[in-house]
Amino acid sequence: MIDKPNIFLDNTGETFAFTSPKSARPKALPCRNRYEHGEKIRREFQACFQHSSKSQQAIAIRKNEGTYIEIRGLENYTLTSKSLENLQQGIRLCNIRNDGNVEIATVFIPQGKEVVFLKKIDSYLTEDTDAGKPKNQNLIDSIESVKRAVIESFWFGLKDDLPIENEKWCEVWFRCNERNEDIGSQVEGIFYTLNALEIKYKNDYLHFPERIVLLLEINQHKFEHLLYYCENILEFRLTPEPNNFFESLTGVEQKAWVSDLLSRIESNNTTVPNDNLNICILDTGISIHNPLLIPFIQEKSLYTVNHEWAVDDVVGHGSEMAGVALFGNLKKCLVGNRTINIQHSLESVKILPDRGSNSSDLYGAITEQAVLLPKIDEPNTNRIYCMAVTADKYGNYDGSPTSWSAAIDSITSGVIDNEKKLFFISAGNVKTTELSSIQYPESSINHSVESPGESWNAITVGAFANDIFDHEDYNTPIEIVADVNELSPYSSTSLSWDKRWPIKPEILLDGGNMISTGDDYSNSVDLSLLTTSHRPLNHLFSYIWGTSAATAKAAWMGAKILEEYPNMWPETVRALLIHSADWTDKMKAQFLGNERSKTALRRLLRCCGYGIPNLEKALQCYSNSINMIIESEIKPYCKKNSSYSINEMHLHKIPWPNQVLESLGETKARLKVTLSYFIEPGPGEVGWKDKYRYPSCGLRFDVINSNETLEDFEKRINKKMRSEELDDRGDGSPRDWFLGVHNRDVGSIHSDFCESMAIELKDTEYIAVYPITGWWKERGYLKKFDERLRYSLIVTIETPGTEADLYTEILTKITSTSIVTTV
Repeated sequence: MIDKPNIFLDNTGETFAFTSPKSARPKALPCRNRYEHGEKIRREFQACFQHSSKSQQAIAIRKNEGTYIEIRGLENYTLTSKSLENLQQGIRLCNIRNDGNVEIATVFIPQGKEVVFLKKIDSYLTEDTDAGKPKNQNLIDSIESVKRAVIESFWFGLKDDLPIENEKWCEVWFRCNERNEDIGSQVEGIFYTLNALEIKYKNDYLHFPERIVLLLEINQHKFEHLLYYCENILEFRLTPEPNNFFESLTGVEQKAWVSDLLSRIESNNTTVPNDNLNICILDTGISIHNPLLIPFIQEKSLYTVNHEWAVDDVVGHGSEMAGVALFGNLKKCLVGNRTINIQHSLESVKILPDRGSNSSDLYGAITEQAVLLPKIDEPNTNRIYCMAVTADKYGNYDGSPTSWSAAIDSITSGVIDNEKKLFFISAGNVKTTELSSIQYPESSINHSVESPGESWNAITVGAFANDIFDHEDYNTPIEIVADVNELSPYSSTSLSWDKRWPIKPEILLDGGNMISTGDDYSNSVDLSLLTTSHRPLNHLFSYIWGTSAATAKAAWMGAKILEEYPNMWPETVRALLIHSADWTDKMKAQFLGNERSKTALRRLLRCCGYGIPNLEKALQCYSNSINMIIESEIKPYCKKNSSYSINEMHLHKIPWPNQVLESLGETKARLKVTLSYFIEPGPGEVGWKDKYRYPSCGLRFDVINSNETLEDFEKRINKKMRSEELDDRGDGSPRDWFLGVHNRDVGSIHSDFCESMAIELKDTEYIAVYPITGWWKERGYLKKFDERLRYSLIVTIETPGTEADLYTEILTKITSTSIVTTV
């Protein structure tokens, strides 16, 4: 029973019209020779529409539909891609990709609409703006060259994986019309074309805004043939193939331990599992015959996405996940004598076959199906989803979304059923063979977080090393790879990702360690986590390690939070876990050192996330450490006349322990803020800027500084609060945050802290939450501009020692104001 519950606040915010004072300006293009450059682009553009038998690789697709062209930008400069599209004329931007520091766009131009682009070139050559500059200068000067598209113009993945002769199962992304024709009819139309071309396909498909994703078995010839008859192709890439799982290790059978543990479990589930809160494991199934699992899972709670499969666990990995998700630390539960309180149950959806390699499937669609199966039977259950199935040879390895990760963002944001969901995904494991060629921790740095770990809304879980042992008794001299509290050698990272993508993994939990004998690396039972076996007749216990173990532990933590706060939003549970996390000194020594540069902080974040979550700090307050939680929603955009714009910001006044902080004087205190929300995905490789950006909406926070008044703060963050005077920007400045905006303002969760003297934090009672641009605003024709966005804001003030009673002063202030609170 917790002594001081977290404080939930309501009625703290005011709403104001908002305009961001920030305006992004692209890097100025170098001066071009207007006539020389314009004529060159015209010649290259016209050549794209001339048939040539000499060009064997070029994709000639005239046949009354149109032409795909590839437009290459100027190196180290931004291609003005927004001006390449004209939907009214049928001219469509298919994709944008990068070749080093060069942006390359693929554009579809219908037959007869070439004149639209030629007119832009002619205007550039012959007409000036009122400022005396060539018309369309930003567009034409940003273009380096134009040519007809080739198969590589649509390929996203490693060049060596491109299916040239041999057919491979690939994801092919098609554009769909959201306004005129229903999606099912459009899919049937594509199937009709595929059947006519004798191209094999799977019936499952994924639907995103203006995108349909199908699985086709193709090579270069078939893809070019498809392009000849289909004008709405955007991109293609290899389908994901989830990794094979390891064999279970045999544990020591001691039935007496199990009997003792079962006698100490305190639960409402002793006869029938509790259906109020379930952890749903998407894996290889779960064995319901293990006596440790029997009280917490029923046969009706076992599902499979393939009706030809049995629901039980043959491989073992799902049952091993179950033991950690149920008990957290099974070994600790067994050897202790305390009562174990478990108020959640388990569900299983089998998404992997019992044996053999995994067939090529659209795993985003399979995951959608897996999530819906238990929800159909038990729609009112509070459910946590846990999946340690990943694909390492999939995606661009730069953090950009895949169809699988985007499907999980759709699932979690409630696109499918209007219900937000809490989802944990493993970051993926570094293999022991990788350490043989690249030493630890470089092996983790070089191994990208695996798909679908790119998901913005799910919590991607990495691992840290939590154990070492006396290995003098080993016959062969060995070394333990990582020290206690360092990054686990199994854990993958996102240091290789583009900096605009989310921080992954967000949290680390115990994932075990490796041993080495010179250049050979291996798993070790002594450094793995004890868990439940899928073959209880042979042995009751098994072992699990890596990010799978860590992900199951994270789901257990999420369940513990929801046991205490059953009505808490998924966005808030996610926020609490990340908000409570911190790095160990060993992690900071590994990846931060003595630096505090943006680069060093990014290295720490991209390898260790926000650190190891502290369940006790997530569950409750202390006298000297207070968690205040706001769950609210904002209307980020609006329509004004015929345009769409940012609508409003929220300004929260937090009940603040001013007196206690002032009395503490120069004592060091810490302020920590975390903002969490779920985005609706808009995937597709069409760049980050303009209307095709991935997130539906983004939010940011800011906190009043000790050197500014409320008026200064409002003017600093909101242009609408300023007068018409040019220098009316307020006299304040932002706080000195540890991570800073460049590191924290990515993804859909933003967490940061600052440390200073307590007296400098005594007036930190105003926090703003405001929107930035997303596709809900930029694609107004999809009618999403009126949507509201939920968010969770957590504010913690913490001082060293226990003599400071912040909790009492805050509660006293709450009772004397109109603030509604739940504790």
